[in-house]
Amino acid sequence: MPLELKSLTIFQAKAPHQVLLSPVSMTISPGEIVTVMGPSGCGKSTLLRSIAGQLGHDFHSQGEIYLNGNLLNLFPPHLRQVGLQWQHPLLFPHLNVWQNIAFALPTMVHGRAREQQARDILAQVTLDNLAEQSVLRISGGQAARVSLLRTLASEPKLLLLDEPFSALDINLRQAFRQFVFSQAIQANIPTLLVTHDAQDIPANSRCFQWHELGDSNA
Repeated sequence: MPLELKSLTIFQAKAPHQVLLSPVSMTISPGEIVTVMGPSGCGKSTLLRSIAGQLGHDFHSQGEIYLNGNLLNLFPPHLRQVGLQWQHPLLFPHLNVWQNIAFALPTMVHGRAREQQARDILAQVTLDNLAEQSVLRISGGQAARVSLLRTLASEPKLLLLDEPFSALDINLRQAFRQFVFSQAIQANIPTLLVTHDAQDIPANSRCFQWHELGDSNA
């Protein structure tokens, strides 16, 4: 089922007449990756936070956000089933690689099954050799992949990507881009990517400039 934004508008809380994002209506289908481009500081991350239900006190929003036909506005963040991937991995330093992934697994997975499922996820992308490693001892590219796998392990119905490639060395970016896009398509969930780098845009996909969003009706 798709993500649907209906007249989503974001305002500055301290200046209610100052609009950060003009009313935007957009539909993203399962398995589709849509990109929003704009300069740093324009509000791209705030858009993702609004969808995830994590909008800070400095902003408020109007409009409707639907996922799988459910009105997300009615749900707190932890019940929205939204995976949000930030620029930096944000792994738990006191847990090893498989434990970081196991942490995100659904609560219905218990005991040793959590470890086995985490190891199976790593094996699917040939990272099982890292399972016992401290996240403090793996490379930046490996940490980025583990972080994405942890996000997907929670079985989100929507993936939001906040410039996930910008913190990587230029030599790692292309490979990690392809990894992220392949994982999102394989999960068959709608994906919204925000970035300021045109090279991040998936081939043959829709892309909106930030200043065009208010005119979008996709």
